[in-house]
Amino acid sequence: MSSCAEVSAPEPVFAEPWHAQVFALTVHLNEAGRFSWAEWVERFSATLKRHGLSRELDGGEDYFRAWLETLEVFLAEQGVASGAEAEQMRCRWEAAYLNTPHGEPVQIEY
Repeated sequence: MSSCAEVSAPEPVFAEPWHAQVFALTVHLNEAGRFSWAEWVERFSATLKRHGLSRELDGGEDYFRAWLETLEVFLAEQGVASGAEAEQMRCRWEAAYLNTPHGEPVQIEY
């Protein structure tokens, strides 16, 4: 008989898939030289403060909405995607996932 303890699956790091995606995109843009991590931290901290998110955040919805807002501002300032373009893509994404049957991959029409 084995005395090994039962191993359980680790808890997910991100509560929602989009949290992981926006995090990964931010890291990628940082590594591609779009902005330094120090710039990111300064901007993200300002966004959290502006939203009154001074309490300890657990990486939940309010945290990642602030994260996404910060990223969108960076992209708009760099001329990569304007606020209007980001909103248009958000609306297209919402329509796509609302019209996709459960379990099927979401595809955005271009």
